[in-house]
Amino acid sequence: MITIDFETYYDRDFSLSKISTEEYIRDPRFEVIGVAVKVDDEETQSFSGTRAETKDWLQQFDWGNSLACAHNALFDAAIMAWHFEIYPKAWADTMSMAQALLGTRCRVGLAHLATWFKIGTKGDEVINALGKTRKSFTHMEMERYMSYCRNDVDLTAGLYTRMYTFRANEDFTFEEFPLKELKLIDLTIRMFTEPTLEVDVPLLEDHLIRIRENKAKLLRDADINLEDVMSNPKFAQILIRLDVAPPTKTSPTTGKQTYAFAKTDQGLQDLQEHPDLRVQAVVAARLGVKTTIEESRTERFIGIGKRGPLPVPLRYYAAHTGRWGGSDKLNMQNLPSRGNASALKKSLRAPAGHVIISCDSSQIEARTLAWLANQNDLVTAFANGEDVYKIMASKIYQTPVTEITKEQRFFGKTVILGCGYGMGHDKFHHMLNMLALKQGTKITMAEAERIIQVYRGVNPKIVSLWRLADRAIHYMATSTGWTFGRGDLLEVGNKYVILPNTMKIEYDDLRSSPSDGWMYSTLREKNVKLYGGKLVENVVQALARIIVGEQMLKIAKKYRPVLTVHDAVSIIVPEQESTEAMAYVQECMRWVPKWAEGLPVDCEIGCGPTYADS
Repeated sequence: MITIDFETYYDRDFSLSKISTEEYIRDPRFEVIGVAVKVDDEETQSFSGTRAETKDWLQQFDWGNSLACAHNALFDAAIMAWHFEIYPKAWADTMSMAQALLGTRCRVGLAHLATWFKIGTKGDEVINALGKTRKSFTHMEMERYMSYCRNDVDLTAGLYTRMYTFRANEDFTFEEFPLKELKLIDLTIRMFTEPTLEVDVPLLEDHLIRIRENKAKLLRDADINLEDVMSNPKFAQILIRLDVAPPTKTSPTTGKQTYAFAKTDQGLQDLQEHPDLRVQAVVAARLGVKTTIEESRTERFIGIGKRGPLPVPLRYYAAHTGRWGGSDKLNMQNLPSRGNASALKKSLRAPAGHVIISCDSSQIEARTLAWLANQNDLVTAFANGEDVYKIMASKIYQTPVTEITKEQRFFGKTVILGCGYGMGHDKFHHMLNMLALKQGTKITMAEAERIIQVYRGVNPKIVSLWRLADRAIHYMATSTGWTFGRGDLLEVGNKYVILPNTMKIEYDDLRSSPSDGWMYSTLREKNVKLYGGKLVENVVQALARIIVGEQMLKIAKKYRPVLTVHDAVSIIVPEQESTEAMAYVQECMRWVPKWAEGLPVDCEIGCGPTYADS
């Protein structure tokens, strides 16, 4: 194992707090000040020199046969690849490992983890390097800076050792960080450091013009200016002048009343159908102008495309259920697929002579839930390729499956995907009406309650699983050694559930409140509610993620994944190899681990020159 850390030039305007990792490392101002390397348990070495000298110094190490390790390896691995063309056999990342093990309880910066594990103290010499190029360091200053860099490497190596055979305290032990998870960390890093997706810059430049023209039209039609729309108080005054009370909500952070002006707030959505056309225009302008994510994301894609292929930045174990998340100021997990916004997906292209193949695991969470709960009639329907959404709709509407309409099937789909985790009729009523608004219909509270009862009546095993999960929460808080789920798959520990891959879903500070029920804490939120349905949702999402992760590793034996989004995996292959590659990927995505035997997974696959086509 070779542990490595780079120290690089930064100033007040040019730093990772101002711009993305990709932009920072590809910028002409980028400069390596120095680097430190530790081979296995040997004494850590450091070096500072020109780019060519640094490359020569680094090449003395046997990277091709080594596991390279860094803290926030996305950064160090990108420097190695993009500036020195060095590609280790595999990458380990102690930040990613910590995110999986401690992400709900401890911040995962090097300084915090060193304190948590009591392995040393991170220095602060980097503060004195603000605005200093390599040549501007005195001999003594460079000595201190390289000592700081060597200490970071020693801390990182120590963290890897502690987390690979993890034992934080008496309440939390971990035999060994799973090898498959280490391989997924490596794949995640390589999606960023070895980019192959190309960006169609001219297409996005045209798209950006259309975005800005549409925004300007919305403002003109509403007869307001940009400042009025962007300011919450001024927007509230506009509504008041139109005899509309500004919608409000309770802030989840302060507990006080605040304006409900977010695009997801029901109050603002209801105003889109206000009888006064002026109100509709004002709200349309608010939503169109305030929602700048498409514009800013398009601008960012254009910038990346002008610098080179698109590095895919993903955060390993972004959720405590193990799912990946967006990173580096670019969330690839929620690129729009419909309307003009789909230009972002259309802009991502395979290199000439190649195609993108994307394979999406079909309804994997709904399938996993039915399987875990032993709801065998639903499992069989999935396995036989039956339309479970139509079947659910036929139960709701008491209509033969063959007569179910497209709209009724959509509601059946909503019920299957939305009611599996104990949702009450109040929340379900609200969700249905948000969806029904597009169809010009509304659902009464009584009808929402009836549909909930229908779902629970035809899926009693899923309801029983919620009850078992309620007991599991009690055991988590009071004792250990209890199991639940299909074949006692899930083991309950002290404030955690052990998953089949030995990873854990933690519920730190789990406690009971007479008024609020079970609660737990995370770094971001101190009072998170937990109940049987929510625990089942967490577990199902985690199991689905484990399956997709292992499927991705099987794919990687032949084709390196370039992107994963939720339950989908994408690869790039030569066009003439596409038929063979699609067959192989489908085979991998229809495989399940031994612990999931009988789970009827399936997938949908696409292929084309752009991400939108695949």
